[in-house]
Amino acid sequence: MAERRIHRMKVLIVDDNHHMVNIVKTILRGLGLKDFFDARSPIEALELLRTTPVDLIITDYAMEPVDGFQFVKKLRAAEDNQTRFVPVIMLTAYSEKSRVEAARDSGVNEFCTKPVTAEELYKKVRSIVNHPRTFVRTKAYFGPDRRRRDGDHFEGEERRDADRDETVEPPAPKTTVPV
Repeated sequence: MAERRIHRMKVLIVDDNHHMVNIVKTILRGLGLKDFFDARSPIEALELLRTTPVDLIITDYAMEPVDGFQFVKKLRAAEDNQTRFVPVIMLTAYSEKSRVEAARDSGVNEFCTKPVTAEELYKKVRSIVNHPRTFVRTKAYFGPDRRRRDGDHFEGEERRDADRDETVEPPAPKTTVPV
């Protein structure tokens, strides 16, 4: 079932490097995806998203004048309820823990380091399709739940309840992938 949904996804690739866009498209074609859009900047991507529904965004971190973190924050803050729930995979050559955490805290769903492999990108796309995360809203954050765990077996003091305002489920999707 997931394979059929993956093959029907519409993907937006946001990267200012033309060669990297072609590499990502080649990998995605190898995975069976066929429908792509690309934007050379986050500003161009946000403009495209106003009129074009997509199922997944793959963005680079290092872009000018707006970087990938700022792009995802703007995306998550969008007034359009559909757009703010689109899953995002961030690609970057910078894999330090601080950057991974910054990506997570900006609202990124998945993170891949360059050079990206077909296997790694496929795992991230499958994760998004097979295990979508609920979105949470706090005073300082809106995006996919940043905690990754299997089950509710935490046995310590819950320190996050005060920060969490609510859990938000995405509205019925207007995406191109049938559920």
